[in-house]
Amino acid sequence: MAKFADIKGFVFDLDGVITDTSVFHSQAWHQVADKVGVKWDDSLADALKGISRMDSLNLILAKDHKENDFTTAEKEALATEKNDNYLKLVAQMTPANILPGIQAFLDDLKAQGYLLSLASASKNSPLVLKHLGLGDYFTKSVDPASLKHGKPDPEIFRRGAEILNLDPAQCIGVEDAAAGVQSINGAGETSIGIGDPKVLAAATINFTETAQLTLANIKKALN
Repeated sequence: MAKFADIKGFVFDLDGVITDTSVFHSQAWHQVADKVGVKWDDSLADALKGISRMDSLNLILAKDHKENDFTTAEKEALATEKNDNYLKLVAQMTPANILPGIQAFLDDLKAQGYLLSLASASKNSPLVLKHLGLGDYFTKSVDPASLKHGKPDPEIFRRGAEILNLDPAQCIGVEDAAAGVQSINGAGETSIGIGDPKVLAAATINFTETAQLTLANIKKALN
């Protein structure tokens, strides 16, 4: 386990960590599932957390063995339709949608000189950050279009450290999904899981809610 004094940077997921856009994603994917005749349930919604748009669509289709029922063009059209629905919801976001404690945590990180980057699978993360008023906090962001592999592969979090010019061992990754925690661990970073500790048991540190995410609590957990 890394020592607190060795940490120089934080690599954040977006959905479920900084803001709860996962609700909007679920609503938009639910519409797609209804359209293609796949039954929507909580387990399917949870399985889509933290993974790319096309991977999400393929998971939905695979649930009822429909993955071969659509051409590549038809799948792309469904993914585009989902994104259009999602963007309509995102357009309504304001700083009030920042999750509890996150604004204070980001302010503290900046004040203490920690480097910040974003490692989100969402291509819409710059737009979300703009609506939240957090664009200036994340001037370093991994471009998901440049990645060869999605979470749980460690590529995105490894890249999150690289763009800060830090070794992964100097970084803490923050996630709310099991696939994301696996990605952080694989990258060689210290992982913080936000949510159910049973689901996120692989995380180095577990917090049940974002309000617990403070430097004092992290230092206590690592020392």
